[in-house]
Amino acid sequence: MITLVRSELYRMATIRSSWVSLALFGAVAAASGIIDDTWWALFAGIGAFGISVLTITQHYQHRTAALLYLSRPQRFQVLLAQVLTTIVVAEALAALTGLPALTRWGGHSYFETLAVVPIMATFGAGLAATVRRSAWLISGFGIWFVIVEGIATQFQWPLPMTAYLGAAHGDAFDIEIFLIWAIASLAVAAVALRRDLTGD
Repeated sequence: MITLVRSELYRMATIRSSWVSLALFGAVAAASGIIDDTWWALFAGIGAFGISVLTITQHYQHRTAALLYLSRPQRFQVLLAQVLTTIVVAEALAALTGLPALTRWGGHSYFETLAVVPIMATFGAGLAATVRRSAWLISGFGIWFVIVEGIATQFQWPLPMTAYLGAAHGDAFDIEIFLIWAIASLAVAAVALRRDLTGD
């Protein structure tokens, strides 16, 4: 497991596009923290989701998933290592970009968000291992967030982003709901991992 996490971190560190994306998104998230801590919490969650999705789907996009699974036949163990990797990177990004929000708005929202970012990374990783296409997943998630959670339900139903935002502000019930969403995404991914790789 440690070897897998180390290799995933090394892969992320050596891909230039990963660093550029993290730097640009980190700047936007940090700037949003100056405006409002809720905006920073939202961007921290989106960042965690994006990191997990891109980390896992790149293996399918670059056709390295087959080689990875040949060397490590336990596919769920590979997924868990990727989840741990995305949690580490997403937590580090959130901690750094949240410093402006911490100094301007205080620590309550900052620490609550840091506690829920790993759940978001896990949720995104489960979806990514199921869908396997980053463009489909990110665009679909954006449409879901705006139309379903924002317009249709007015952020009143216990859906993923609504639960995340509530959990980022310390709502214990929303934390439980979001944990259920994350566990469900991993459960679906555990089944989806058995699919053949030829179509990806």
